[in-house]
Amino acid sequence: MKRLVVRLAVYVLIFAVFVGGIEWYGFNRHQKDFYLNVRHEPVPSLQGVKVPQYNPHKPTVAVVMADSSIPTEDFDFLIPYTLFSMMNAYNVYAVAPDKNIKSLSGGLNVVPHYSYKELDQLLGKSPDIVVVPYMPIVDEKKYQPTREWIQKHSNEKTTFLSICGGSENLADAGLLKGKSAASHWQAIPGLKKQYPDTHWVEDVRYVQEGNTLTTAGQSAGIDGVLHLIAQQLGEPMAAKISKEINYPSYHFVQNPKVDQPFYVDIKFATYWLNLGFHWNKKQMGVLLYKGMEELALSSIFDSYGDTGTTQVLTISNSDAPITTKHHLNIVARHQISNAPKLDKMIIPGGDAKSLAATDVRLWNEKANAKETLLIHSDSPKRYVFEAPLEDLAKQEDLLTAKHAVKRFEYRSNGIQLEGKPFPLETYGNVLLTGLLAFLVAFCIDRRFIMKKTIFKSYKQIS
Repeated sequence: MKRLVVRLAVYVLIFAVFVGGIEWYGFNRHQKDFYLNVRHEPVPSLQGVKVPQYNPHKPTVAVVMADSSIPTEDFDFLIPYTLFSMMNAYNVYAVAPDKNIKSLSGGLNVVPHYSYKELDQLLGKSPDIVVVPYMPIVDEKKYQPTREWIQKHSNEKTTFLSICGGSENLADAGLLKGKSAASHWQAIPGLKKQYPDTHWVEDVRYVQEGNTLTTAGQSAGIDGVLHLIAQQLGEPMAAKISKEINYPSYHFVQNPKVDQPFYVDIKFATYWLNLGFHWNKKQMGVLLYKGMEELALSSIFDSYGDTGTTQVLTISNSDAPITTKHHLNIVARHQISNAPKLDKMIIPGGDAKSLAATDVRLWNEKANAKETLLIHSDSPKRYVFEAPLEDLAKQEDLLTAKHAVKRFEYRSNGIQLEGKPFPLETYGNVLLTGLLAFLVAFCIDRRFIMKKTIFKSYKQIS
């Protein structure tokens, strides 16, 4: 009996080492590719970078980015920045500890408009609204200025709006003690343990309490921003913006309650297996061009990049900063002239055919991708996140795309997914790894355990 237990332990241990080790390696590789994807390329000249003019008669929105050592979540940053900018009713600025280039998750680089100190000097008071995206706290010393700046302005006159996992950053700063708060459904179990003095709510899209407004996962951030706009500028203005972006779930702005909260299910298992066992990552470029829509740009990074199947690379015509539709300054890491070979080039934006015509022509002359896709141009009136999710299903499979839909907390019926039922490559590699682990365990068993047992039995008979 004891020998049987030893043999079983060997098989389980070898399986855990092989499968667990590969999964751990894949997880760390994904973290590096997406959540820890900071700029290592030489910094180009930032001359000519323009800052939106300050109007003292408008309220000011500060959208926060952390230090240069860790990316800020791209969706959490770009969505509120865009929505607040659309009305021309606010001063909207990207702010950070300093004005060096900062990274958003997936590899998008942004030049802050102001440092924290510069914005404080400009305003002479606290911003009216501080937007807090998810900023992973990896290096305490480097993150400390961001925490202190949030705490410095934690007065009743400033409204703090966290998007998705940004509620963790508000809790870390002590702004959610004794309050109710929302966050991404994947993060809430950990947040309940780490911040038990906050009541974490799972069945709403946003929670407003006092001067804090926290939202659930990703697309729920749109609800939170529009809710705040409706409070400050009137519901017709919020409805107008919702219509302009073709948002399919405006009813949650008026009533954030959801019937069925999201929880971990089989789609989440596929996501984790993709991280470790999708060994042939697609190389995808996203073309950056002057005047591009920030929402459309955001839809590419999260739809493809946070799946474990695709690496997204930013590419532009030059290394100079590019000004987006709402005056955000972004910088590509690769130029058309030196872009690597790609599986796919994505040109986002409903107006890409006209705004990016020259850049697209230059890219087509290079012809360095198997496929070039103007993903929004043929349906400019659709909600920008729908076409990328549909394309993801065709590129990969239904389970991968369905988890991406769920991760976005997308709750409409505007997406029609078509593709393979599950990731054949991922599951095939899991089976291959499991088989290899079994063969190694069998060899060890046969060489060291079974042989010893047979020899012992032989001696007893003799």
